[in-house]
Amino acid sequence: MKLKPVAEQVIVITGGSSGIGLATAKRAARMGARLVLAARTRPALAKAADMVAQAGGQAAFVVADVARRTDVDRIAEEAVKRFGGFDSWVNDAGVMVWGKVGEVPEEDMRQLFETNFWGMVHGSEVAIAYLRERGGALINVGSVESDRAFPLQAAYSASKHAVKGFTDALRMELAADGAPVSVTLVKPASIGTPMPQHGRDFTGREPRFPPPVYAPEEVAATILRACERPVRDAFVGGSARLISTLGSHAPGTTDWISRTFLLPQERGKRPATPTDNLYEGRSEARVHGDHQGSLIRPSLYSRAARNPGATMAIAAAAVGLGALLLRRGRVREGA
Repeated sequence: MKLKPVAEQVIVITGGSSGIGLATAKRAARMGARLVLAARTRPALAKAADMVAQAGGQAAFVVADVARRTDVDRIAEEAVKRFGGFDSWVNDAGVMVWGKVGEVPEEDMRQLFETNFWGMVHGSEVAIAYLRERGGALINVGSVESDRAFPLQAAYSASKHAVKGFTDALRMELAADGAPVSVTLVKPASIGTPMPQHGRDFTGREPRFPPPVYAPEEVAATILRACERPVRDAFVGGSARLISTLGSHAPGTTDWISRTFLLPQERGKRPATPTDNLYEGRSEARVHGDHQGSLIRPSLYSRAARNPGATMAIAAAAVGLGALLLRRGRVREGA
């Protein structure tokens, strides 16, 4: 399967007005791509399109709620109308709810799934209907929580597990049909977006992501590499790979680490943000958020992983570290 260079592509990005989506759009614009951005808030989309123009690119935008299939159809229609089609489709739109099971209302959990899961399903189906005939890349933004759940994030973790299951099944079906479509699941760790300020909270304090917190630009670079070179799964941040590996081989130990160390770090010191974007878009065309003292850092792991020559060395190191943690975990679980 051969994919075009980003410079020759039209790329659709849902959730393109802030965070990872906006970081991806800006980087793609600097590389020469043309963009179609979708989100629920027109002012933020217009500002995002201006940022793309300032970076030297072209961007159309569509006010759309990915939970509605008809809105997602309009995104594809705009790409065809404005640029003659698209080469890559990035499903990045997502929302967050923090709170213990039993404290988060069912309607809020269902709304989260409408965006995080059904929005991804709608985007995937619309993209595949077009790409089956022309070829290209579908990139679904999951999370380390596609592999490993975190406390206070049960609904979000469940939605990202669902994203992984759908993506894996779709990839197999397309391969069986011989469709020229690359399907990638991106699994970031804690990323320095405005999500803590945008999410709905039931803890009484503004949540925070457990450190280390990585730069959204690292996810953008990984997404755009997947637009050019087929890859099955891509972690962003060394901690994502570590948590996934440890969770697979020593789940009891990972549970203990999560409840002992991660859970306290998720509770910030400030009062909760009074507004959120669960039901309505409230983004401000910002890539970065406020993470209450956590440094937003680059990921040496992700940068090495994007270098094909380093892949085997990274894999060997991950296996060695995983084996060490597994041995320690078995000792703890056997105690």
